[in-house]
Amino acid sequence: MLVLVAPGQGAQTPGFLTPWLDLPGAADRLGAWSDAIGLDLAHYGTEADADAIRDTAVAQPLLVAAGLLSAAALGDVVPGAVAGHSVGEITAAAFAGVLDDTAALTLVRKRGLAMAEAAAITGTGMSALLGGDPEVTIPHLEKLGLTPANVNGAGQVVAAGTLEQLAALDADKPEGVRRVVALKVAGAFHTHHMAPAVDSLAKAAEELAPGDPKLTYVSNKDGQAVATGAEVLSRLVGQVANPVRWDLCMETFRELGVTGLVEVCPGGTLTGLAKRALPGVATVALKTPDDLDAARALIAEHQN
Repeated sequence: MLVLVAPGQGAQTPGFLTPWLDLPGAADRLGAWSDAIGLDLAHYGTEADADAIRDTAVAQPLLVAAGLLSAAALGDVVPGAVAGHSVGEITAAAFAGVLDDTAALTLVRKRGLAMAEAAAITGTGMSALLGGDPEVTIPHLEKLGLTPANVNGAGQVVAAGTLEQLAALDADKPEGVRRVVALKVAGAFHTHHMAPAVDSLAKAAEELAPGDPKLTYVSNKDGQAVATGAEVLSRLVGQVANPVRWDLCMETFRELGVTGLVEVCPGGTLTGLAKRALPGVATVALKTPDDLDAARALIAEHQN
């Protein structure tokens, strides 16, 4: 059984879309999406520097566009399940047929703008904790006033909060944590700091007509499969201010009997977690078009 997954914010790097635009039709598709949402995705994906693509309002639509482009390049794929980490859930919603590509990009553009606006209210950020036991780490974070915004499995937890709270974490790491690494994001996503963005996103969602998932759609709210488009959309709205439970998604993959996992561009993060948490599951991360052949071979072997 195959699962197709989409990464979240922080996976983008300068110029990462450049090789993908050499594929037939990719530049035209990206141009049409850019016109639809009023953002030059080709520029940001090929020419912009790290600071420019760190901007939440840019990074989020760029990531969804990259996921959709790379998945289209795979050809006909019918995975047994789909899922996404944070903003990657919008990409997954498009994979599942809940939203068409233009609707997904329109929604993520509004999501990015709303979250950037919320992030500007207070100086906040996110840091990954390397090592440690979540049962020890999470209470320690809460003691410091931080939120375990991403519980990623394989022992990885991402803390979010004010810059002062994150500085306190640097000085007072939980027992067993080797390092605390600041992430390339511009706010405390998936925390109460994003509450203002929820209202904006809810209004944007009202303009959409979601379809019911044609594939098993695993939600990172709780790792559960969601059966209706309305519920998927509701969860997409709420998740901006609530923690991502990727650990529970991977538990569901295990229960579903997943044997192969392909992570769309810019892949790497979720395949790394899967290698540690899902031993025996074959993985391919789409970083450049050079990875397409390996992904197609894995799909041929593991697709139902």
